[in-house]
Amino acid sequence: MAASAGMGRDRYVDLLRAWAIVSVVVGHWLITALVREPDGAIRAPELLAEIAWTQWLTLGFQVMPVFFLAGGYAAGGSWGAARGGGSGWVRRRVLRLLVPAGVYSGLVLVAVGVCQGVGVDSGTLELVGWAMAMQFWFLPVYVVLGALTPLLYAAHVRWGLLVPVGMGAVAAVAAFVPYGGILGYVLVWGVAYQLGFCWRDGLLRGKGLALAGCGGVAFAGLVVLGPYPVSLIRVTGQDPSNTDPPSLAMLAWVVAQVGGCLLLAPPLRRVLARERVWRVVRGVGGASMTLYLWHMLPVLVVAACFYLTGLAPQPALGSLGWWGLRVPWLVVLGVVMAGVVAGVRPLAGIHERVRLPVQRRSWTLWVGIGIAVPSLARFAVHGFAPDGRFPVLPALGLAVGTALVMAGDDRAVCDRDLPHRSSAIGSGNSADADAS
Repeated sequence: MAASAGMGRDRYVDLLRAWAIVSVVVGHWLITALVREPDGAIRAPELLAEIAWTQWLTLGFQVMPVFFLAGGYAAGGSWGAARGGGSGWVRRRVLRLLVPAGVYSGLVLVAVGVCQGVGVDSGTLELVGWAMAMQFWFLPVYVVLGALTPLLYAAHVRWGLLVPVGMGAVAAVAAFVPYGGILGYVLVWGVAYQLGFCWRDGLLRGKGLALAGCGGVAFAGLVVLGPYPVSLIRVTGQDPSNTDPPSLAMLAWVVAQVGGCLLLAPPLRRVLARERVWRVVRGVGGASMTLYLWHMLPVLVVAACFYLTGLAPQPALGSLGWWGLRVPWLVVLGVVMAGVVAGVRPLAGIHERVRLPVQRRSWTLWVGIGIAVPSLARFAVHGFAPDGRFPVLPALGLAVGTALVMAGDDRAVCDRDLPHRSSAIGSGNSADADAS
């Protein structure tokens, strides 16, 4: 299953990335419940907390290990092809996340400022601001892993499979150390990322069944016999959580999903050889960053059109009628999402058209990452309107951090590492489009 198995660009890796993003989007839409109160206010009950059995659904929709696996596979190929480039390579890779996230955040923050200015209820503004940032947890982790790729890949070349094993062992220890959970975000998801290197270089050949079996058994044991819940998405009041920070059960799930991806690779690669299938996958993958960032906006649009107006039927939460209405709910959201993707298309490639003056010092890159990552993390935790107020410091931090990264050292960038197509703010490439 090494890189040579494909023709430079591995269609199966693109499928994994597209599948992961679509699963996250559909999963968020599926569990989002809206209720219109008699006074006209809209409430969003937490389905996973109110109907416990729905937590089992997260086993099918928590597929971010797949995204990190595909990201590691792509990053290993891109870094290997660049043959050096150091900060220039890191700069371009990080910008593929920071610029789309920055544009998205800027537009949302403008809306927050306007709403606060016209006197929108602070509780409503806080809820909406949280909904629009709930997906941001992934961004700071992925930026850090992207920035560390040269070091991580060098470790991979020297020690191979020992690196993800060691990362997993350190994550297991860190889980029981005060504040060690913060390190766990990078280590647990980094295991999947590092296994992407191993997969590309053929180190996982023949190990799919063992990884899937051992990971699955470990996950079941930690849930049934251990302290961890089955939910792979955070549930309010649930302690410990499998995702906040990533737990040992999540680590086991990472291993199991990697094994599953390896087992599914041969038949799915045969399917992807059909051009008609590949065109669909390529189209979804090309818009993956847009889908990921913007997928809660359709929920707000539908809430305003059907729930604020009282047009939406409201059967009891979790009833047969409620589940039956999930089908038209998903269809309507999908139609609105298509409009959103078309609407933000003009923003595609903005970081290629607008550049700050280049400073011939790489320190701007690393300082910029150091400022932007905590800002993204704060949005992920507190939303875009904590306590119904405009978040001045995180907004400023993301803007300054992104500007510093854009002004980073570009001297050592290799031509072969330049993006083949535009960024994924609109309908361009995904964050890792340079998989070849």
